[in-house]
Amino acid sequence: MGKKFVASFSGGKDSMLAIYKAIQQGNELIALITTYNIDENRSWSHGLPKSVLERVADSLGAPSWAIETTGEKYAENFEKVLKRAKDYGAEVCVFGDTDIEGHLHWGEERCQEAGIEAMFPLWGKGREALVYEFIESSFTANINVIDTDRLSDRFLGSRLTKSIAAQIAATGADICGENGEYHTFVSNGPLFRQPVYFIFGEKIFRDNYVILPIE
Repeated sequence: MGKKFVASFSGGKDSMLAIYKAIQQGNELIALITTYNIDENRSWSHGLPKSVLERVADSLGAPSWAIETTGEKYAENFEKVLKRAKDYGAEVCVFGDTDIEGHLHWGEERCQEAGIEAMFPLWGKGREALVYEFIESSFTANINVIDTDRLSDRFLGSRLTKSIAAQIAATGADICGENGEYHTFVSNGPLFRQPVYFIFGEKIFRDNYVILPIE
């Protein structure tokens, strides 16, 4: 018997692939939870507005829960939502982390405090293998944030394909973007009822980051 789960959802490729693999293992998605930066009015890291997150959730057939938080109360507010998820029947929270021990321990600690299980479907599978599995699974993702200290902004807006992934790796950057080189937005794939409509806004330059807003 599978378990009911919520997913720590960024809108990017790793969290989407983790959800996909959890469902393939027979588990049931009941909600997407996304940390939302109340100072920026966009999600943390991937910079997505609530309207886009809700369109994704609608296509996936699961509600979107925004964890509205500052950085100081990030962990505390994450735990509050996990406890709410448990009340709704969630037994598990799925994370898209791959191999960074600090991320693993953070997720485990939040779940332990909330009294549910932490699941990491991508853990230890290999970064290159995961990127290619994501692409081969027919998901559509575009690069919407780049750390220009680690990767050229020429990749901004590109659809993540095998060719683009290979070009990223050829620059010496991590192919999976696991060190923060880039973030993605997933708009279509095997879990989607229909493609998610979106447009790119004007580029935003913030310190060493260049952001292509998703609207």
